[in-house]
Amino acid sequence: MAVQVTRTETTRTETTRAESRAKAPALLPSLFVVMWSSAFVAGLIGVGAAPPLLLTFARFALAGLLLGGYALAVRAPWPRGRRLAHVVVAGLLVQVVQFGAFYSALGLGVPAALIALVQGLSPMVVALLAGRALGERMSPVRWAGFGLGAAGVGLAVADRVSFSPAALALCAVGLLGLSAGTVYQKRFAADMDVRTGTAVQFLAGAPLMGLGALLLETPRVGDWGAFGGAVAWLVLVNSIGAFLLLNTMLRDAPASRVSTMFFLTPAVTAVMAWLVAGQSLHPLAVAGLVVGGAGVLLAARR
Repeated sequence: MAVQVTRTETTRTETTRAESRAKAPALLPSLFVVMWSSAFVAGLIGVGAAPPLLLTFARFALAGLLLGGYALAVRAPWPRGRRLAHVVVAGLLVQVVQFGAFYSALGLGVPAALIALVQGLSPMVVALLAGRALGERMSPVRWAGFGLGAAGVGLAVADRVSFSPAALALCAVGLLGLSAGTVYQKRFAADMDVRTGTAVQFLAGAPLMGLGALLLETPRVGDWGAFGGAVAWLVLVNSIGAFLLLNTMLRDAPASRVSTMFFLTPAVTAVMAWLVAGQSLHPLAVAGLVVGGAGVLLAARR
């Protein structure tokens, strides 16, 4: 009898552990959205203390060194040869082009919610690119999810959108960098080790950001406290945490499904701006969060 009870308890324990392991991947998208959205608030604080390219250089350099050191310590496999080249190209698009453009737009005074709006259009761009490059077919239900997601994006920032040709051009460049890099990585480097691959992407992008800061800006920090806090958050939470999650999801799921998470960032950014910066939370932002969430659920269905 005692042996039978022990076996029953062991079976229950193993079942509980299996259920916990199954729930963990399901939590990754929600955690990713929160971490990714926080970058807009941290970036807004950072560009108020230093030029945007200098901020981006500090983010890439520190994140690359920390993540690279960790990868070396655990002896993670590094990409080599043609695979290394593909990882670098994907990183230049997703890291350098996207954040160089978006942070420069922040430095010009573009509202963070507007940049989140443009970035939130990435799922549709990725879906169009992935259909040709990756052969990913879009079902009517998923296209309906894209439509709801886009509507949620518009509602979330409807009271914050302003128009500026230079700002829109920078945001468009950032959008193309994110979308093209997502598809490129899924096509040519989907199975890269997320630790070393992400480290390579940051380390490859840092020199370009540093060169851009020297040539195009006056690299001077006006508020070291705000700059240090923003860089620390961007490095630990966004550069390392969020991109490890992003690369993990790209490895395990279709690019079009992963990109649907960006539909939620404008509304979540509005909520964070309300909590952190005291910006008013318009009812449209709440409506956008609900509608965008419904779109994500539809677009992410298998």
